Amino acid sequence: MSVDNFPSTDAATTKKADLFRKLHADSVLILPNAWDAASAAVIAAAGATAIATTSGGVSWSLGRGDGQHLTRDETLHAARRIVSTVDLPVTVDIEGGYGPAPEDVAHTVRAVAGAGAVGVNLEDSQAVGGPLFDLADQTSRLHAAREAAAAAGLPDLFVNARTDVFLFAIGPSAGRLDEVLKRTAAYAEAGADGIFVPGLLDLDALATLCAESPLPVNAMAVAGGPTIAELSQAGVRRISLGTALAQTAYTAARKAAAELLTTGTFDTLTDSLDFTELNTLFQP
Repeated sequence: MSVDNFPSTDAATTKKADLFRKLHADSVLILPNAWDAASAAVIAAAGATAIATTSGGVSWSLGRGDGQHLTRDETLHAARRIVSTVDLPVTVDIEGGYGPAPEDVAHTVRAVAGAGAVGVNLEDSQAVGGPLFDLADQTSRLHAAREAAAAAGLPDLFVNARTDVFLFAIGPSAGRLDEVLKRTAAYAEAGADGIFVPGLLDLDALATLCAESPLPVNAMAVAGGPTIAELSQAGVRRISLGTALAQTAYTAARKAAAELLTTGTFDTLTDSLDFTELNTLFQP
């Protein structure tokens, strides 16, 4: 399917896009990450106000490793299923945009908008571990994302620009925050709506970034790291979990299977969601 043949954005998607932007402005936005329709439905039932996808979780569910091993179509199929299952704004992890060129990013963003999602995360990594796209190339890719959203009839699509300076320890440690600030300013100029800095959980550095960034800052929380309250106090406006919920779900499955296969007991299953409660989430 060519970019020009993607469905036009409908009024319901436009309304969700407006709501998604408002959620960033009103308070700290907490985004538990889903990887399929069922995880999205459970997260919505838990009280989430929006859904973010995780490329890692989607990859694992399809038998792939994380790290830009999905295809554009696989990501879009997952996005469509989630959008059709929950009545919440959905933002999609599009990894590196499924191609290095601005045209590749535009194709992906246009398709995501056509699928009914209202936001994207776009990485500046060329591959897992780096290198990063140079500043001029990444700003061109972000320009393309912004223009593609407008062309799709969704100018308010939220472009969350992810930089992997800290995640992949790019460059000398002493200069990483300055590099993030430089990229943040350039990404804002290119039309990004937020800056996502996974791997940065030092509260002092986050406070500096939040104070100087022209964009709302997204941090990725981890077990044992700063709490939601601490991240909020530092000025973070959006908090996501990456693959953490998917890891927790798969850990629970492994524990239950191991108990069944070793002791023959079922204690691990005791606190499971009730079948009817779960099944009702998918009734017409």
